[in-house]
Amino acid sequence: MFGLFPRDVAFFDLFESGASVLQRIAQAYTDLVHHRDRQQEFLAVIRQLEHEGDEVARKTLLKVDTTFITPFDREDIHTLVLQVDDVVDAIDAAAKRIVLFKIMETNGWLTKQAEILVRACTLLARAIKNLRNIRRPEAIREDLIQIHGLESIGDDNNHAALVELFDGSTDPITVMKLKEVLDLTEMAIDGCEDIAITVERIILKGS
Repeated sequence: MFGLFPRDVAFFDLFESGASVLQRIAQAYTDLVHHRDRQQEFLAVIRQLEHEGDEVARKTLLKVDTTFITPFDREDIHTLVLQVDDVVDAIDAAAKRIVLFKIMETNGWLTKQAEILVRACTLLARAIKNLRNIRRPEAIREDLIQIHGLESIGDDNNHAALVELFDGSTDPITVMKLKEVLDLTEMAIDGCEDIAITVERIILKGS
């Protein structure tokens, strides 16, 4: 099928726009975690990117519904768009809670997890951009392998973070606040692996 009909390149522009939002919001989240005195500034950036991501998702899903021939299976496109949106939403939720809960100090693990997240999102952005060259999937697969490895590190980090958090002397309210932020950050990292699995399925079908 892919060889019989021309591909609509506008889809790839939309995919890349969504991936760009993903990468930029992850970077803004990492900046927020690192620069606690500028939390409101970076939260404003994150909120704007979340709105931008919603608009890209809306346009992409509308195009799927109004285009006769799509570059990949419609179901895979829907899944990819919604998974990217889920990660963006998780990052947005984590950032809002950091500011709402007035979290100025962490146990160090949140910084590590934010860095894992931005690395995974950067790799995803590159992999999604390379979907234009789906018949040469080697570079995409290399990035996907790295994302799976980062998700595994993220799992280990989250476990260690929670052990340290509950074993420490921090008051229970602060523990609950930090746990919620850590859980949302871990959810975003897990979501990156879900996206990687969808991208792998797309290239298996199209390469």
